[in-house]
Amino acid sequence: MVDRVKAAANAKTDPDFFLIARTDAIAVHGVDAAIERAIKCVEAGADGIFAEAAYDLDTYRKFVDAVKVPVLANITEFGKTPLFTREELASAGVAIQLFPLSAFRAMNKAAENVYTAIRRDGHQKAVVDTMQTRDKLYKAIGYYEFEERLDAIFNTNK
Repeated sequence: MVDRVKAAANAKTDPDFFLIARTDAIAVHGVDAAIERAIKCVEAGADGIFAEAAYDLDTYRKFVDAVKVPVLANITEFGKTPLFTREELASAGVAIQLFPLSAFRAMNKAAENVYTAIRRDGHQKAVVDTMQTRDKLYKAIGYYEFEERLDAIFNTNK
């Protein structure tokens, strides 16, 4: 793993590229061994460390204190790491927090509910109240403002 980190660090051509090394060693070899590996990755050129399957805030604190680069927490439902809050992670010194599947899982559950209703009832009327309206979507993504900017662009070109 360290050789791959070193190769990636040496191949960096963009100074804004941020290389994060992941260690899964906690589950198999324990926290101390995982920290040793993480330190070697930092020495090889990693800009940050992803400490996979950290099971408590003290583990994150140990990583933060040892590696001296930003530490990433991957908070995903149904994994090994508890569902820490953003504030709890920040208090442990975690600089990068990912919640990569939360919205995806919620969308899947919502889709399941819609298609269950369609199969059961033959229509989606019973679940329309759980859906985002077109107007709310457009407001959330700034569609109306984007449309106004486009209109302004095309009106000045006439």
